[in-house]
Amino acid sequence: MTETDRPLEGSTLATETQTRSGFVTLIGAPNAGKSTLVNRLVGTKVSIVTHKVQTTRALVRGIVTEGQTQIVLVDTPGIFKPKRRLDRAMVTTAWGGARDADQVLILLDAQGGMNEAAEALLESVEKSYQNKTLILNKVDRIDPPKLLKLAQAANEKVKFENTFMISALTGSGCKDLLDYLVSKMPYGPWYYPEDQISDMPMRQLAAEVTREKLYLRLHEELPYSSTVETEKWEERKDGSVRIEQVVYVERDSQKKIVLGHKGETIKAIGQSARKEISAILEQPVHLFLFVKVRDNWGNDPERYREMGLEFPKA
Repeated sequence: MTETDRPLEGSTLATETQTRSGFVTLIGAPNAGKSTLVNRLVGTKVSIVTHKVQTTRALVRGIVTEGQTQIVLVDTPGIFKPKRRLDRAMVTTAWGGARDADQVLILLDAQGGMNEAAEALLESVEKSYQNKTLILNKVDRIDPPKLLKLAQAANEKVKFENTFMISALTGSGCKDLLDYLVSKMPYGPWYYPEDQISDMPMRQLAAEVTREKLYLRLHEELPYSSTVETEKWEERKDGSVRIEQVVYVERDSQKKIVLGHKGETIKAIGQSARKEISAILEQPVHLFLFVKVRDNWGNDPERYREMGLEFPKA
């Protein structure tokens, strides 16, 4: 739906429905807390969170229904200097996610201050996007005087509509932010059913949960290029679901790391993922994980389509 398709405030349709809906895109450097904030506002996990930078690869949409207003939150890959083909695809996706948004939230890690990443991000968004709001995240980790100085410095560089100081992890300040976003959404029909929390297919969400557990378990030991795909999904008569997933790595040495001694590592990853997937689906889950080597998958267009990314030509 384009901006012109939406009913204007005061129109007959808007008066009859009194519903609002719109898109809010989150832009920030890696590990600024975008995924944590999306999960906080939605009220449940729709985007994975790890200590590993650039965990979010494609656009993840979380859906918040607050009263008569529906907000589609778009979690984007972190903005950083791309070095590889996958990096370029992620950064392109991140900027594209903000192009048609009703509101763009620029997240800065308050703890990191006005560092090189923050400077570069603010310079990039200075003349882009009309409806920009500054979000200073992780404010529970910084002294108030430093926080105010950071807010002032950022607003001197970019003309923001508003500034919020929050902790996505603890929830501090998030209700005020949500109320503000509700007030900024245009009148119009909802895009999704009231009980829907994400537009991500469950097969993909389940794969993302396993990828999160993989990174949390191995962190620095496992290359960033590893990925997880759901290959089989079988709803069983007893109400449970059987899921088969493949963890893809690029070398045999990486496969040994994922498997661990006598398969202990992959077993632990599977147990943790199964528990969380079961909670999300609200049904018993039988999860089977396999590890395979797929050489040079970072240059395979099909893998990018699987992740929802556009394959860069060069």
